[in-house]
Amino acid sequence: MKYLIIGLGNIGAEYELTRHNIGFLVLDQLADKEGVRFEHSRYAEKCNFKFKGRSIHLVKPTTYMNLSGKAASYWLQELKVSKENLLVVADDIALPFGSLRMRAKGSAAGHNGLKNIEQLTGGQDYPRLKFGVGNNFPKGRQVDYVLSNFSKQEFEELPLKIEKAMDMIRSFCTIGISQTMSQYND
Repeated sequence: MKYLIIGLGNIGAEYELTRHNIGFLVLDQLADKEGVRFEHSRYAEKCNFKFKGRSIHLVKPTTYMNLSGKAASYWLQELKVSKENLLVVADDIALPFGSLRMRAKGSAAGHNGLKNIEQLTGGQDYPRLKFGVGNNFPKGRQVDYVLSNFSKQEFEELPLKIEKAMDMIRSFCTIGISQTMSQYND
């Protein structure tokens, strides 16, 4: 069984620890835990590992957030992974900081990375893991907020939340989305 896990974010040091890059941060930690390294590949940084008989491919698009669908579409086809075995990890301002919610499908809810994936993969019918980053910003300042770094307190709480996200990814790949949602969703 093959799985494709795509963590959304923006390339470049200036974005590294921003809320919008939580997908990259989760995948970086998972790769570290599994002892694998990302290598530059087509439209992405990519690595893979085996877990309980599953082949898990981690992809961090290098296309910038708004063109994430380019990498998603390419790697789905290249690896011949079915859409139900795709999991996209993305930030979500509608959820409180650190809240984690897996969904089998759904709307992009204004998230440009998810919108582009929908456009280029043919719809909203793909699993996603939403990582809450909160919404502590004045009206109209959403972009500034998601492109800003985590607060000191959030940064201290981040490792536990990322650990839970990694557990959810492993669970998705082994026991499936339904059981993972009922076991882990906040």
